[in-house]
Amino acid sequence: LSNPSLLSFQNRTKMPRASKRKSDTPKSTSAKSARSESITTASGKTTKFGLSVDNLFQKYANKLLGMIDPEGIEALCSDLGVDHTNVKILMLAWKLKAEKQGYFTQDEWRKGLKDLQVDTINKLKKALPKLEAEVIMPENFEDFYSYAFRYCLTEDKQKCVDIESICLLIDLVLGPQFRAQVDSFSEFLKNQTDYKVINMDQWMNFLRFCQEVSFPDLENYDLDQAWPVILDNFVEWMREKQN
Repeated sequence: LSNPSLLSFQNRTKMPRASKRKSDTPKSTSAKSARSESITTASGKTTKFGLSVDNLFQKYANKLLGMIDPEGIEALCSDLGVDHTNVKILMLAWKLKAEKQGYFTQDEWRKGLKDLQVDTINKLKKALPKLEAEVIMPENFEDFYSYAFRYCLTEDKQKCVDIESICLLIDLVLGPQFRAQVDSFSEFLKNQTDYKVINMDQWMNFLRFCQEVSFPDLENYDLDQAWPVILDNFVEWMREKQN
């Protein structure tokens, strides 16, 4: 199993900034046709908006791939004034419904920015706090939490994420809300030897655990309920520590 870290592009070789790298690059035929399409298939204000969205995409896109790649995302983060390890970038990927970790397709970009109603970097920067507020709403957060796990599945037919990546991911998405639970669970995961990976069911049940179980006393944790065994083991480990 590979190490599908959410932050996989963090360890890539640093490349020149996108604005410098792409400023002298000839516009590709596909890029021109994409912009032409946005002009001819829409009208009025929508035409101008679509053109701006496409132009912004081309600023960060890898011309050969026809999509924004990890280097382009890093350049985008720099222009947004946000570190590429910030949870807001994962939230943006969720909003774009990005399917491949570290990449944004033009279709994902168009639909996501249309939904956000932004077509410039400044507007996108201002939209991030609103996006964060949207994500943490109860009706959205479970979907975002589930998406974060799926986003880490980088290989075909992969169903699990390694412990090291899970600890990074859970700190990113749940740490701000459930700091004590996340720190304790991460410590448990790093010290136990029974599990090398976590699956979606275990991932989703930890969110349920944080929402339903009193912590750190664990008084209402019921072993007879359908909790994953790994959480039974975590509770047993916690109780042993407390005693």
